[in-house]
Amino acid sequence: MENFGSFDFLKKIAYERTGGSEAELKTANLIITECHKYQVEAHLEEFLVDGYEIKKVMLETIDGTYEVTGVGMSGSTPIDGLVGELVFIESDEQLKAMDSLEGKIVFTPTRMMVKTYKLLSEKKASGFICTSGSLYDELEKTDLEKMTLRERHYQYGKIPGVCIRMKDAQRLLLSHPKEVKITLQQDEFKLTSHNVVATIPGGEKKSEIVCFTAHYDSVPFSTGAYDNGTGTTTILEILAYFSKHRPKRTLKFIWCGSEEMGLLGSKAYVEAHKDELDFYKLCINVDMTGVVIGKDIACCTSEMALVDYINYLGREVGFAIQARQGVYSSDSTSFADLGVPALSFARLAPKGGAEIHSRKDVMDYLDAENYYKTAEFIIQFASHMIESCVFPVAHFIPEEMKKELDIYMGRKEREEK
Repeated sequence: MENFGSFDFLKKIAYERTGGSEAELKTANLIITECHKYQVEAHLEEFLVDGYEIKKVMLETIDGTYEVTGVGMSGSTPIDGLVGELVFIESDEQLKAMDSLEGKIVFTPTRMMVKTYKLLSEKKASGFICTSGSLYDELEKTDLEKMTLRERHYQYGKIPGVCIRMKDAQRLLLSHPKEVKITLQQDEFKLTSHNVVATIPGGEKKSEIVCFTAHYDSVPFSTGAYDNGTGTTTILEILAYFSKHRPKRTLKFIWCGSEEMGLLGSKAYVEAHKDELDFYKLCINVDMTGVVIGKDIACCTSEMALVDYINYLGREVGFAIQARQGVYSSDSTSFADLGVPALSFARLAPKGGAEIHSRKDVMDYLDAENYYKTAEFIIQFASHMIESCVFPVAHFIPEEMKKELDIYMGRKEREEK
């Protein structure tokens, strides 16, 4: 199958482009320019996201200071800092059994999970310390993560927090400090992020819509070449193909901003277009392709028949892919949550392979051959869907998938066995 050179465009957007930043908007405009090359109309749809600026952050003990980053959207301490007894929490079960944490600063050796944060709020913790990275990180080759609370956290209130390297966290605990002092001053505000939306009108079944999604933002410190520059350019490749092979059904291409901040772009899109979603027959999301060492998967939030179909098609055309039913942590999920059958394609690296969400996410671990193989299969699959006489995917979300969506979206907690 002919390719349209989208892998070359990937090199032009391999730079940090966090949600709501000028770099994200620059990338959005580059995508629009590419769409116009294929005579496809594209436009921006804006929405607001959380932004913050850390003015001052410190973690101090009687033995000295530790390098930390401030947790965004966690509020601020008093100007002269917050002193409290350090409490090490190993599990939520331990936390549930504790009395008030008022006046205490809680250390948890993980990312700050919503259910943990809720417990900290209920116990009236004064502050918290969470961790980044590995004990084996080399200082000069890794970055101290910039963590941010999401609305699902701070709906329970603001608890000032800092993030410390795992290596430094071990050193802190081994020093057995009775008290620690955290200082965090930050400004919190709103930023404007954007979705890029392009449309290829359909023919005889133009009222039915198949949409393609991919997020084009990255996390801090990352060029986001793999995650998700590759998805960004893959759906551009698909757009180029269907601009030359006019489809029976209408196609929407949605490049979602601020996915890394909690699927915010796709959530904004489905909210803005919820009155139209009955016409959306399928959402096809692409989240990371092109890695040299990896395997292709498809995760379907839909009836099981779609899983079987993808597996059969892979065998028919000689493309190794493993499809399963489930909820995938990307923009397909926002569509499925509002009743649109959805799936995500990805080429995932194994443990020890290409990394995401760090400075290591660069072009070096990607190649055009694997990239175009995946794109070709997605086009083959999509063509079968788009050109079908009757759309083959039932327009409903199975009950077991609705339960998984409730858990993923934080509306329910998984039952403990």
